[in-house]
Amino acid sequence: MNETEVIQLLRDYAAQYNDWKYFKGDPIIFPKHFAGLMAEGRATLRDVEVAAAVAAHLAWGRRDMIVRDCRRAMDEMGWQPYGYVMAGEYRSDGTSLHRTVKWSEFAAICRRLRVFYQDNESLEILTPGQMRVLVYGQKDDPSAANKKIHMLRRWMVRDDGKVDLGLWKRIDKRELIIPLDVHVHRSATNLGITSRHSADIRTAEEITRFLLKVFPEDPVLGDFALFAVAASGGC
Repeated sequence: MNETEVIQLLRDYAAQYNDWKYFKGDPIIFPKHFAGLMAEGRATLRDVEVAAAVAAHLAWGRRDMIVRDCRRAMDEMGWQPYGYVMAGEYRSDGTSLHRTVKWSEFAAICRRLRVFYQDNESLEILTPGQMRVLVYGQKDDPSAANKKIHMLRRWMVRDDGKVDLGLWKRIDKRELIIPLDVHVHRSATNLGITSRHSADIRTAEEITRFLLKVFPEDPVLGDFALFAVAASGGC
């Protein structure tokens, strides 16, 4: 498949799969729920952000298990994520919330969010590297792909009114980086977009540069296409 054919394939898949009907069982349903309440004046941007931060952290593995465990987290929060974070009393035992993620890890994220929101209005001001450290408590790693953070940013920035939320207005969607997971990496490799084997930020940036040729105003629209390619066996 030559580059022209790859570009057309990606455009076709993006047009088909950037559709809410494919995401009703995806963790984005949780921030999407609060975005709907926000539009009605019954939730805040911070509710959306906290739900997105938790859902993104749990978004690995089977989608049905991710959704089940995100729902458990929201139940623990009484479906008031920002209020729960700021109240300062968290479930923090050593049992599993989702796969290897324990409730104690969930509590640590909540504590860091509470500290952040005491002095700041929105997570939008954070770079991916800052979010990695200040929200998720991970060591600074300039080579990390930060898949969950770039997925969260896609949710919050992209604004075409279909799947993503478009609530963060200061970040240009042309600056977004592809959330690099095993499916996206495999699709990009099979299509000849990258030959890199490491799932690191350099690979994510290389894929994103190619996607800028496909979708010049919205490169991360290609996330839908690359996932669909993997799911359909299209490459």
